[in-house]
Amino acid sequence: MSTAAERYRIAAVVPCHNEEAAIATVVADLVASVPGITVYVYDNCSTDRTVERAREAGAIVCSEPHKGKGNVVRRAFADIDADIYLLIDGDDTYDAGAAPAMIEKLLADNLDQVVGVRRGDAYRAGHETGNKALNRIVTGIFGDTMGDMLSGYRIFSRRFVKSFPAVSREFEIETELTVHSLALRIPSATVDVGFKDRPEGSESKLRTYRDGWKILNVIMTLTRHERPIYFYGLISAVLMFLATVLAIPVLVQYVQTGMVPRMPTLIVSSFLVMISCLLFLAGLVIDGIRKSRHETSRLSYMRLPSVRGTYVRDPEFYPDTVAAHIPVPRASS
Repeated sequence: MSTAAERYRIAAVVPCHNEEAAIATVVADLVASVPGITVYVYDNCSTDRTVERAREAGAIVCSEPHKGKGNVVRRAFADIDADIYLLIDGDDTYDAGAAPAMIEKLLADNLDQVVGVRRGDAYRAGHETGNKALNRIVTGIFGDTMGDMLSGYRIFSRRFVKSFPAVSREFEIETELTVHSLALRIPSATVDVGFKDRPEGSESKLRTYRDGWKILNVIMTLTRHERPIYFYGLISAVLMFLATVLAIPVLVQYVQTGMVPRMPTLIVSSFLVMISCLLFLAGLVIDGIRKSRHETSRLSYMRLPSVRGTYVRDPEFYPDTVAAHIPVPRASS
């Protein structure tokens, strides 16, 4: 049986910032796990010997001067032309040996994304709790999280990559990838992967509270864009509830006495009702825009073929089409 790299062009994208202690191992493990893969290491303002280590390991080294993982992914997705893309961090915490199973899952089920769900005890203090909390928030809003919404180990088809807008700048990129998949209902699956501690001499760039707040902010922003009726409707309902609470005593007093002595309360309540109605209408309008945007994104996504039929008609997946393409000789006249 031929390897996936013999049938498809597979590119690994490895964002790096000061990962000289780990990058050579990551590159070597990827090449060993997926023979024929092309590894692109994107250096992101490193001040150590990351570039030299990556080149010595056989990777193609590119540079992204704008700091942030989101900027790297945005640049890589625009630069690289391949059939299958593998995204993995350069800190040697993910098991590169899981790549063949993830790629095979993508091909066998004709998917556009396979997410590596982290399994292991290498989470830093507070990170696991924060990750679970953010996953619960996304599940409550969008109904799913792809198993591990902050996973940096993913396999993509070409049509996913070339139709993904990539607007995030830093570690929020994983959240954007997850919400984009859920919003457009892109065919995806998960595979459990090993997760281990960083090698000695390697330092995490993730800041628990700062980056956690940024990710939460991205979730709220994406909720506003992707679930506008839910977002604005919830705020509208809260304001309407407050208006009702303020207005009931005034109305009761008016019914009993025919007077409205608490005029300021009535004015505030009326303003809250107006704002509530305006927010709900805004949600309806933005939801129409969202639908139009999703239709455009879907058409952009549909312009590209699925990974199976990108460049090679694989007999293993298309057994019935081989005979159909064998030319039939014409009868002589």
